[in-house]
Amino acid sequence: MDLIISLVINGLATGMLIFLLAAGLTLIFGLMDVLNFAHGGLFVWGAYTGVFTYTLTESFLIGIVAAILTGMILGFLMEKLIITPVYGNHVQQILITLGSMLVLQEMIKVAFGPNAIPVSVPDYLAGSWELGEVILIKYRLFIIIVGLIVFGIFHYILTRTKIGLIVRAGVMNKEMVQALGINIKKVFLFVFMTGAALAAIGGMLMAPYSGSIYAEMGMEFAILGFIVVVIGGMGSFSGSLFAAVLVGLAGSFMAYYVPSLSLAVNMILMAIVLIFRPQGLFKMAKG
Repeated sequence: MDLIISLVINGLATGMLIFLLAAGLTLIFGLMDVLNFAHGGLFVWGAYTGVFTYTLTESFLIGIVAAILTGMILGFLMEKLIITPVYGNHVQQILITLGSMLVLQEMIKVAFGPNAIPVSVPDYLAGSWELGEVILIKYRLFIIIVGLIVFGIFHYILTRTKIGLIVRAGVMNKEMVQALGINIKKVFLFVFMTGAALAAIGGMLMAPYSGSIYAEMGMEFAILGFIVVVIGGMGSFSGSLFAAVLVGLAGSFMAYYVPSLSLAVNMILMAIVLIFRPQGLFKMAKG
């Protein structure tokens, strides 16, 4: 039983990190109809700037704030300069955001060097608690709590506030929202910057979890993010959480019991969902 609990905690922690990346991705696609393949670049820039600030100030919290600001600034610039000219054209969106992903990745190497950078867990989050025979690693529990808090905050915003109502209405009918006198472009910008900030937080939290950061990690986790979005349902925030936890748990258990399938299990899950429920497990804009 202690092994099962450990695997569940590992899976939940990984799932929450993927959720932070995928949540912004699904909001951006659901509202803006934008396929942003550069989202992984925001993830890795959040990791690097957050770790750089964390190392400089010796404050993990300030590092997280730095990552959020970096994500929002890059999100603002990307939406204004790169995304706006290609609204409504998915082929151009794929090409230009893939190019942007590569540029962001190479810029990391220019700014911080090509080598992986080791990252340690903050002292107050290091170590573990023992509950009987079960060992609970503090940092993994911290990630799970942060993920649930982020989900709770954004779920409340999307379902209980005016801006959330506008966002959800925009997902279903952008033209109607604009006809009511709401500046949909500002809503687009807000959603894109929010999604970018979520990705950056995920990158920063991933750094101590994995023990090191490297430029290519953005592309690797972007793939997981898209798998989660497909499984959970395009535009569904709740779907992203459910799918991310599912992917995290599947990866955790497979890595222990069937290591040879640990990398393939996510693709298998996505294939099953695409065959039996192509729209995803959750309906669009309901989450």
